[in-house]
Amino acid sequence: MLNQQVHRSPSIKTLIPFSKPFLHGNGRAFLPVHSSPSFQKSLKIRVGFSASNNIKAIAGATAPSVVSVKVKAVVTVKRTILGGTRSNNTEDVTYFKKPLFLGLVSAELDSNGSEKPTINVYASVAGVDLFNIRYEAEFEVPSSFGDIGAILVQHENQKEMYLKDVVLDGFLDGPMNITCDSWVQPLAIDEQKRVFFTTKSYLPSQTPNGLTRLRDEELISLRGSGQGERQPCDRIYDYDVYNDLGDPDNNPELARPVLGGQEHPYPRRCRTGRPHCTTDPESETRSDSNYVPRDEAFSGIKRATFSAKTLYTLLHGLIPAIKAAFGENKDLGDQFFWFRDEEFGRQTLAGLNPCAIQLVTKWPLESTLDPAIYGPPESAITTEMVEKLMGGDITVDEAIQQKKLFILDYNDLLLPYVEKVRQLEGTTLYGSRTLFFLSSEGTLRPLVIELTRPPMNGQPQWKQAFQSSWQSTEIWLWRLAKAHVLAHDSGYHQLISHWLRTHACTEPYVIATNRHLSEMHPIYRLLKPHLRYTMEINALARKSLINAGGTIESAFSPLKYSIELSSAVYDQLWRFDYEALPKDLIKRGMAVEDPTAPNGLKLTIEDYPYANDGLNLWFALKQWVTDYVNHYYHDQSLVQSDKELQAWWTEIRTVGHADKKDEPWWPVLKTSEDLIEIITTIVWVASGHHAAVNFGQYAYAGYFPNRPSIARTNMPTEEPISEKDMKFFLENPQAVLLRSFPTQLQAIQVMAVLDVLSTHSPDEEYLGKQMEPAWGEDPTIFAAFERFSGRMMELEGIIDERNADMKLKNRNGAGVVPYELLKPFSGPGVTQKGVPYSISI
Repeated sequence: MLNQQVHRSPSIKTLIPFSKPFLHGNGRAFLPVHSSPSFQKSLKIRVGFSASNNIKAIAGATAPSVVSVKVKAVVTVKRTILGGTRSNNTEDVTYFKKPLFLGLVSAELDSNGSEKPTINVYASVAGVDLFNIRYEAEFEVPSSFGDIGAILVQHENQKEMYLKDVVLDGFLDGPMNITCDSWVQPLAIDEQKRVFFTTKSYLPSQTPNGLTRLRDEELISLRGSGQGERQPCDRIYDYDVYNDLGDPDNNPELARPVLGGQEHPYPRRCRTGRPHCTTDPESETRSDSNYVPRDEAFSGIKRATFSAKTLYTLLHGLIPAIKAAFGENKDLGDQFFWFRDEEFGRQTLAGLNPCAIQLVTKWPLESTLDPAIYGPPESAITTEMVEKLMGGDITVDEAIQQKKLFILDYNDLLLPYVEKVRQLEGTTLYGSRTLFFLSSEGTLRPLVIELTRPPMNGQPQWKQAFQSSWQSTEIWLWRLAKAHVLAHDSGYHQLISHWLRTHACTEPYVIATNRHLSEMHPIYRLLKPHLRYTMEINALARKSLINAGGTIESAFSPLKYSIELSSAVYDQLWRFDYEALPKDLIKRGMAVEDPTAPNGLKLTIEDYPYANDGLNLWFALKQWVTDYVNHYYHDQSLVQSDKELQAWWTEIRTVGHADKKDEPWWPVLKTSEDLIEIITTIVWVASGHHAAVNFGQYAYAGYFPNRPSIARTNMPTEEPISEKDMKFFLENPQAVLLRSFPTQLQAIQVMAVLDVLSTHSPDEEYLGKQMEPAWGEDPTIFAAFERFSGRMMELEGIIDERNADMKLKNRNGAGVVPYELLKPFSGPGVTQKGVPYSISI
């Protein structure tokens, strides 16, 4: 039982209508006549006399003669009923009738070097509107108390409550807003008082003495003990491997390897602590809901739009209904045939997966795989073939020297999986290479596609190069080959460019940030909006999308080997430093350093929409991060001496990405420049990169002939050639093409999921639009954010101008979809634009 023998303010009965809600939401709310809105700029408040020229924080009195000051506390608790749709229902209010314990914490020690006693009161319900429950109390604060550094909160109500903020009013400088935005559990579940620090940011070495213990203890509590099963109410961040994708206890066919470790390297996920399987002790049992720390869960609005229930309905309600209505193996009609070479080339630069195209720098093309296992390394794409396809006016050597040959190369990534994927029903696989030629108009023209099957089933290696042609048989073979490449590119996009490089690789950043950076650390407050909801959407993906039998395994070419394939790519190709956009472009030969070019980088293809817009966004982000970091780390020694920051970066490298911990390419963290590059890379991946590969999914891949997720049949010319299959192909080429496409069930399943994943929720937070409360605490940071926000608005106009420029053929023309995926702002829904701060879907 909470001790209530402290001062309590009387509840205020006189309320007047106010034109706006007390904090958030629509409609009318009722406020006491003397309350203050919580969105006012928060201030550092010192209670008592100050010898400096600072304005004293005592209202209406001369500081030396004042013994204490009355400070009113207004606490806002958000109602969990979405949008007031049950406005006449008071059920949730009845759960919160009991008062809240509030304790003010001084940032200073007393004259004996001990922490000052907290000033405690109880706050009672003083008002309710459609969105919030308001509590009020009054503190009697002595003049000797010093700066307020934090507030303690505890309650004995029946259910958890979402604490929005606490406003302290009564100071000469104005009200003080302590932002909470956190779930607080009842005393019966959590006996510890929750601590919420003011919006003033401190490096560890600068922490006021009165807050040092609380700062350290809060981080310790967030790390947990690493033992036991996590409960939904927990706020514990810890690591584990991906050992929960399979379900061997339910069905041996659903057993999957553990991802994370020497055999299958992978980033780490959030630990749940669930029991392990009986049939496979290395695997964790499945659950209807995957644990995420309580404050990582979706908001009410977000939950209503994208919740696990929403996806669960799609995957377990809609899909079975489709299956029952249409059957598993019915094919789509020929009215869905559509894909053009011009659009194929354009989308490598301005489509859903614009980060896989590479410059050809070596010739002839060769595999690096073991020829004893995978056959001869030489490519079927010959010099004579390419020179003929280029028109005979330029040699291959000249084209390479002039940077006119580009490639989508999935040969060595896919070839090791061909044999085992082909043992599965309803799919097939090849290694593939697609060569493109850069035209004088700056567009890419596909020249030739090579498909390769390794030696298997007693047959030698088979490979063939396919070309576009006016001859009927050759053009249909070209279309079939292109369908295979599009399926390969779709799989690479979904598994690598999207899931691995953004979702999976970012989760360790979220965990490490909460384990090692205090909420009052400036870098925590810089990163916080970029990490919002990522753990929740990843947990949802493990439940229904990337799990054994989930959407990815059901509808993409590698089927049950899909996520295992992403592990192989992580092992071979992923590097943190290459996740920075400029370095990624340079690595792929799509840009070179040039001191005369804007931002010191010159693109190999001038009209490369993803890179053009992405670089504008990257450098705007970097300038914002630079302004922010340099403000707090004005002395280089502060970076190396920051114990929280160093522990954060060390844990990301050695635990979160433990399978890469010994790689020499990890950036060191010694200077502010090092920190700026690291932070910019993280926030770029979470914002710009993710937006570019996510929010166009429904527009580009919802129509499956444009980007089929799977190719189900072998090429009719693959040796040994079946006379029956070849005869059917020659008589019915269109039917053969349609059979290679996804089934109707697969197509609709993918469409349904991509529609959800491409949707912005109404409470989406976009780059430069929403400002974190702590950023407004310091005028320098506030001004830096204002400049960043201005750059985002400017980028909107730049992208519009580019899309209207008829010289830019990759983003303008009849039937060409404007490239808007990196426009910073958007409304809700499927819009193909908008860059949220975080990977929130």
